[in-house]
Amino acid sequence: MNGQNFVYLTRERLIELEKELQDMKNNGRKEIARKIAEARAHGDLSENAEYDAAKEEQGLFELRIAKLEDILSRARVIDTSKMPNDEVHILSVVKIKNLKTNKIFEYTLVSPEEADFQAGKISITSPVGQGLMGAKIGQKVTIKAPAGNLEFEILEIK
Repeated sequence: MNGQNFVYLTRERLIELEKELQDMKNNGRKEIARKIAEARAHGDLSENAEYDAAKEEQGLFELRIAKLEDILSRARVIDTSKMPNDEVHILSVVKIKNLKTNKIFEYTLVSPEEADFQAGKISITSPVGQGLMGAKIGQKVTIKAPAGNLEFEILEIK
């Protein structure tokens, strides 16, 4: 397995995913089985939309369990104390200024599995994340994004 197959997570996110997986296996499967049994009790399965919906839900549920198991099997917890604090890396909190609009943004760079734009967490594999990786305070970076070239100045790295 090479490094590109690893999923880098914070300790907190790893714990969240482990809890979600345990809950799905311990409680979620029982609930799905109950729904299927209840729908099956309604009679003819060939024309039972409730049964079909419950089976579909079960399929999606098992797909989520498989995805979580895959992520956890490849997870590596990131120790930011060993990362340089003078350049942008995964888990850096970076304050940037858009040179075109003069707007200031603050983002945390995270793995794709933790990305949440609304919470200010952008993936290191996104165009902006890739463009910021390795940058230093005061540096100006040009990022090729679907909407065109974006120019930012790195104001602060935490």
